Amino acid sequence: MELKDYLRILRRNWITVVACALIGVLTAGAASLLVKPSYKSETKLFVALQSSGSVTELTQGNAFSQARVQSYVETVTTPTVLQPAIDSLGLEITPQALARSITATSDTKTVLISIAVANESPVQAAAIAQAVSRSLIKVVDELERPSSSNSSPVKLSIVTPANAPGAPASPNVRLNLLLGLLLGLGAGLGIAVLRTVLDTRVRGEADLRRVTDMAILGGVSFDAAAAKEPLLTQTALQSPRAESFRQLRTNLQFAHVSNDSKTVLVTSSVPGEGNSTTATNLAIALAQSGQYVALVDADLRRPMIDQYLGLERNAGLTTALIGEADVDDLLQPWGEDRLYVLTAGKIPPNPSELLGSQKMQQLIGHLESIFDAVIIDAPPLLPVTDAAVLSQQVGGVVLVVGTQKVRTTDLEKSLAALDMVEATLLGAVLNRLPVKGPDAYSYSYYSYESTGQGLPLTTKQADAKPARESLSEISFDKVINGEQREPTSLRDLGRGRSVQ
Repeated sequence: MELKDYLRILRRNWITVVACALIGVLTAGAASLLVKPSYKSETKLFVALQSSGSVTELTQGNAFSQARVQSYVETVTTPTVLQPAIDSLGLEITPQALARSITATSDTKTVLISIAVANESPVQAAAIAQAVSRSLIKVVDELERPSSSNSSPVKLSIVTPANAPGAPASPNVRLNLLLGLLLGLGAGLGIAVLRTVLDTRVRGEADLRRVTDMAILGGVSFDAAAAKEPLLTQTALQSPRAESFRQLRTNLQFAHVSNDSKTVLVTSSVPGEGNSTTATNLAIALAQSGQYVALVDADLRRPMIDQYLGLERNAGLTTALIGEADVDDLLQPWGEDRLYVLTAGKIPPNPSELLGSQKMQQLIGHLESIFDAVIIDAPPLLPVTDAAVLSQQVGGVVLVVGTQKVRTTDLEKSLAALDMVEATLLGAVLNRLPVKGPDAYSYSYYSYESTGQGLPLTTKQADAKPARESLSEISFDKVINGEQREPTSLRDLGRGRSVQ
């Protein structure tokens, strides 16, 4: 992974990282409070030879002292030294237990011995250090004294007396908090990386790019209000959601420009990704641009478009396919624009056979002959084969990718299914994207049409501006003498009449 991938992981999981860091700090703080404070007192002794002579003798004596110092350091924690100190202070402790609280050190280049004692009482720590140093002086004097002499050639002197410390040596609260913070951050980053590796959900464009390099036609941010008000006409004209579908409409024109077919199939990998709302709003956006649009609900298992638009469902696509009624009589106008809807009709026992039939192909051809654009809402690809069968009869397929809903494995299977039937994949629509964060899909410009002074048009001015951002102007030969030709076979449907 590159640096930008790690930054994206950090931005996605920053709450986890911060939480782990706080837990680490709190744990270190709690541990510091629970541990009893320990005080450390230190004393230093100087080792010297009691002789005066030439420079050569002094040098030899100094070398002798440095060699003996390491032996004296080892002697500090022996019972020979510690028992007299215990007796002098009246302590109820064994030499072995006392030795665990004593640290004796010496630099090999000096003749200084440091004795440090740790204890829960600062006064007791100083007293023990002082008693041990005096006991060491006596023991060394006895050990180094020749049997034929009354004095020892080696003399130990206290150069730094032990004092009662004013602050505890442990726990070191600052150090513990810092270690807790570092350990927490490390654990948080590890969890974030592991979570990213194990999580196969598609969260944004970066995850999609690891599966396929197909074009991204647009992105729709997650909107909690869309669950109750999913339609484009139910949101503000200049809202980001409305702009998302206008951008999708524009990008689809360029993706579909080289195809003679006017039919676009909208599907997804698994249920719940939003392909029905995407198909419906795309059809509305195309109709708002001045095109004659047919929206066909080909989800013959769980149809939703009739619920979104408030239309009759019992007479629709299946009614036309079994020959009970003509498709021109089944198309229902919707809204104030040039949008006509063919609902699903009654749910049949054999949806795949109906959608793959010759009659379905003839129905699509008939709709293409009278409409500028035909949008077909199909079921998801993985649960059933309906969408794969139907994709062979349309000009192109738009795959809706619901972030947080679909996994990369499911997306790979969907692409393989479309590739197997040699479907024309126009691109993907990223749906349910987060509004903020590394996976947000934002725009630099919104669809404000400006006046000469650069200010947004008023509602009255916007209504007066002709809407001609039409797919027919690019790929469909429907414009005659500057005006769009009306579909002659739909004149009896009462074009422009709202049935909401």
